[in-house]
Amino acid sequence: MDTEGEALADVAYGLFEVFLNKELRKQGNTLFGLVENNIEFSAAFADIFASFSTDYPFLADALTDEYGSVDAIYHLITEGEGIIPTKTTKIFWILIDAPGYDTGCADSEKAGKWLIFLEPNQTDIIWKKIRDATAAGELGISAKVSTTKENTESRDERMVIYVHTPDWEDEEDVMHIREVLRNLGVTDRIGYKRNIETFQGEYSEKGKKVTYYTA
Repeated sequence: MDTEGEALADVAYGLFEVFLNKELRKQGNTLFGLVENNIEFSAAFADIFASFSTDYPFLADALTDEYGSVDAIYHLITEGEGIIPTKTTKIFWILIDAPGYDTGCADSEKAGKWLIFLEPNQTDIIWKKIRDATAAGELGISAKVSTTKENTESRDERMVIYVHTPDWEDEEDVMHIREVLRNLGVTDRIGYKRNIETFQGEYSEKGKKVTYYTA
């Protein structure tokens, strides 16, 4: 497949994984739970892909053109694509939302996030702890982690985990989440950035910091 086709397949894959996660949650499952517990779900996967094909035929065709078959896509996911950060090469971010929230909440102007920069050999285990705590409603409103997909716009060679909170002005909540992160193994000093600075395109540079809290 040419470069343009590969790019389309990667976009299609990212959208399909969002679709897959949503449909599995309706069934009382999580994608990461099924994969990490080695639970076979190929029949449910095929049904969900068929629904995706009905709703988004162009994207489904891009996926089967790239990977060859639905079974091949299923195998890719069961090997950790979209679940384990260091094994994910098709999408830039893996996301998890807390119960009762959706990704849009994390993008509001009032929200912000703790930034956790990690070396690749540290990322998978810390992400798993943060992901599970978020899914259980014990952390922030959502979290996401960068992957090994090449990103020419990345400002840091390390991987990064964002842990989002709904209101940067609620210092008690922000610091409570920081303490939970400490208990999960994030013991180094980290920074908290408000979405306001992100929306304004402000990033840390030499001599300039844009984090609102550090702890």
